[in-house]
Amino acid sequence: MTTERYARGWDKLMEIDGEGGARVVDSLQDIAPDLGKYVVEFGFGDIYCREGLDSKQRQLITLSSLTTQGGCEPQLKVHINAALNVGLSPKEIIEALLHCIPYTGFPRVLNATFVAKEVFYGRKILQ
Repeated sequence: MTTERYARGWDKLMEIDGEGGARVVDSLQDIAPDLGKYVVEFGFGDIYCREGLDSKQRQLITLSSLTTQGGCEPQLKVHINAALNVGLSPKEIIEALLHCIPYTGFPRVLNATFVAKEVFYGRKILQ
């Protein structure tokens, strides 16, 4: 049964992450389908649908959070794609990552930058 909260979250997930988001949710079906449901309902249905920040601002915060945590490279890949989907430029994405250097250090920012490079090449932004 699809709830209104799930439907709202799914629509927002498709708007922000597109097929990358769908792949994440689908990849959880055989092991932790409830986790996929929580991502859609809570993450996107509740948090991403709140008023007060636009999608670009939310993605900048997400990129910064994932970068400073470290070890989140698969999630960074999804959200760098999402940042491009919502209209952030590659330059804005790189600037957001660079801004994290004083707070988290070079290793994590380097890792995030290499993920961005992979995404940019994959989307033919860099060649």
